[in-house]
Amino acid sequence: MGILNEFKAFAVKGNVVDMAVGIIIGAAFGKIVSSFVGDVVMPPIGLLIGGVDFSDLAITLKAAEGDIPAVMLSYGKFIQTVLDFVIVAFAIFMGVKVINKLKREEAEAPTVPPVPTAEEVLLTEIRDLLKNQQKP
Repeated sequence: MGILNEFKAFAVKGNVVDMAVGIIIGAAFGKIVSSFVGDVVMPPIGLLIGGVDFSDLAITLKAAEGDIPAVMLSYGKFIQTVLDFVIVAFAIFMGVKVINKLKREEAEAPTVPPVPTAEEVLLTEIRDLLKNQQKP
């Protein structure tokens, strides 16, 4: 039962749950970016360079023979994947940049010492009076 309890303690920690949520959101964001690149960005680029569909760009290394499929070097899909990566990396960069800016502003904000409560002021006066009474 010790291993089960240790696993339970590990699995319910806030960091693990936060990481799991981040991974799920990241996977969904990756699908959105892939769709954006494949369906929005690449068609106009392909149209500008002569109606080329990047996902179909490939070099045939060996033609198909009977039941053996052709060996293809699909560099168009690679181009789309690189663009996916660049967009995701840029989005993450912008997010980190905003977070760092907020942290800098938070660090630069002057911290005003808290105003002592009436109770604290009274206790300070009592302490000072007791110190003065103990001195000869």
